[in-house]
Amino acid sequence: MRRQTFDGGSDDELVFVLGWGNRIDHENVQWLLDELTAEYRVTVFEIPDTIDDFVEEYVLPVERYVETLDSFRLLGHSTGGLIGPYLDDAETRTYLSPWWGYAENQQGPALSLVRKLPISVPIVPTEVTDRDAIGELATDRQLSDGAGRAAPSFLREIRYAQRALPPISEDSVVFCTLSDRLVSTRAIGDRVPSDRIRLYDGGHELFSSPDRERLIDTLLAAVRDGPDAL
Repeated sequence: MRRQTFDGGSDDELVFVLGWGNRIDHENVQWLLDELTAEYRVTVFEIPDTIDDFVEEYVLPVERYVETLDSFRLLGHSTGGLIGPYLDDAETRTYLSPWWGYAENQQGPALSLVRKLPISVPIVPTEVTDRDAIGELATDRQLSDGAGRAAPSFLREIRYAQRALPPISEDSVVFCTLSDRLVSTRAIGDRVPSDRIRLYDGGHELFSSPDRERLIDTLLAAVRDGPDAL
């Protein structure tokens, strides 16, 4: 798992876990990092595209790092938002389109069978290279070097993590769009009350949506103060 720290001069620590297929140097990730580093020392985790064990390969590397911190705030996008609830002791938790359940178009007997295959090779096409699904501001480079195919082992481990998901902390705030084609918005609504959810117009990535300018101040406030900021 790749980790990089951006030190904006603040003593306040923010841990940001990216989603599947996000890269630290993607332009829209960098846009959000520029906003965050104005207030925090930000450590970003870029997760592997293919795994065989969700806890060992996704949770534990982040857990080992946060255990070295006196305090921290947590921001997680998509799969990063699935990792987040497995981590303890964050002061605030902010989730962007967390992957707490498969979207309806990702469900069915065919995908259930694919997840059972003992294969760790990316063979399953995904929509993460579709600008309409990701966000209008997604760049050509972002779409071309994202994770276009998923391994059955990855999909199996995600399903395991969703089923074993711990209760969502009461200090959590979620930003999502009702038009998301990659994650289940029902799974979000089942776990977080509406007063701790902020909606935006656009695709899966808030930071790749034109609506990001309207909501950036609210996002920064939620990261700083949790639900009290809403």
